[in-house]
Amino acid sequence: MKFTAWLGTALAVTLTLHTGLSEAFDLGSAIDAASKGVKAATLSDAEVADVARQVSASEDKRNKVAPAGSPYAVRLGKVVAGLQNEDGLKLNFKVYLTPDVNAFAMADGTVRVYSGLMDKMSDDELRFVIGHEIAHVKLGHSKKALQTAYATSAARDAMAASGNTAAVVISQSALGGLAEKLIHAQFSQSQESDADAYSVRFMQKHNYNLTAAASALRKLQDLGGGENSMFSSHPAPGDRASKVETQLKG
Repeated sequence: MKFTAWLGTALAVTLTLHTGLSEAFDLGSAIDAASKGVKAATLSDAEVADVARQVSASEDKRNKVAPAGSPYAVRLGKVVAGLQNEDGLKLNFKVYLTPDVNAFAMADGTVRVYSGLMDKMSDDELRFVIGHEIAHVKLGHSKKALQTAYATSAARDAMAASGNTAAVVISQSALGGLAEKLIHAQFSQSQESDADAYSVRFMQKHNYNLTAAASALRKLQDLGGGENSMFSSHPAPGDRASKVETQLKG
């Protein structure tokens, strides 16, 4: 962080001398690749949430969102009743009308559930999946995925300060690629297991049907793979179902 701050200050001074104060804060075009890498690796929680807000807003525009009063929106509202604030994270829920079997959560509290997933899952199975996605945020997995995606995507070239060197501003052209990497992030087996265990505790806390945890994973196993499905980034759901069943017995 000290290196990044020093480099940003030095660049700002240099730009001020050569191009005037009005351009001194255009760090997006001034910070070199090494500095970008450091910045990506040290994104603060606030900056991660800021990037998540931009990505989720972009995805909401790109996808067809179920309108209020539609069957999918009404059902999701019932499924997540009482979950507006979970484990310190203020949540906001929407349904994307797409046959893809997927869901994701982001550090700003965004939770998006695809209608294709809702078609396959019971209410409690959906709750397990939602708890699992929240877990990736609360356990820091999503932050690590964002840091990796940010460091290797065009989004890093859109960093700007506009008078505030802590701000992260991403161009529209860069958001799509970053969203793809985040939504389909590859989590490790241990991260998936930890997220499953978190979601089981989440289910217990809210008195949901615990058998839905394993049945949701077995449904994912039976549905098979797919480029835009949850199992493309969530390895071995059948093995994870067995582990969850063992956890429930313990």
